Amino acid sequence: MRVFVLLFNAGTENEGIHSLQKQVSTDEGSYTQDVVLAFEEEDDATRFALMLEAQDFPAATVEGFDQEEIEAFCDSAGLELELIPVGSLAVPPEANVDKTDWQPDQPEADVNDLDQIRRRLENLLD
Repeated sequence: MRVFVLLFNAGTENEGIHSLQKQVSTDEGSYTQDVVLAFEEEDDATRFALMLEAQDFPAATVEGFDQEEIEAFCDSAGLELELIPVGSLAVPPEANVDKTDWQPDQPEADVNDLDQIRRRLENLLD
């Protein structure tokens, strides 16, 4: 199945994927988990991207991927994946993190890991 995610600076050396931080509670305690939203419908992803932009996020590009590729990416990066069903109205949280892992002006040396992950995802398409 094809799913749609939001990328910042898509196709550049400084590409980043949008994720949310969610609080997870277990018997052992609680922790924060980064979660990538994967939309079943491109229009729903576009709507979410526009809502982010209204909250002063940089413009995001909606990119379609095979769901298995995104699952593999999330597994390798230690991220959770949340599938957003068609017609669901996903709304960005009211509060944003003060400092993101991705920065629009991040030096190239810090994006090598993301470049390697992107190459692995592209190799899956071959």
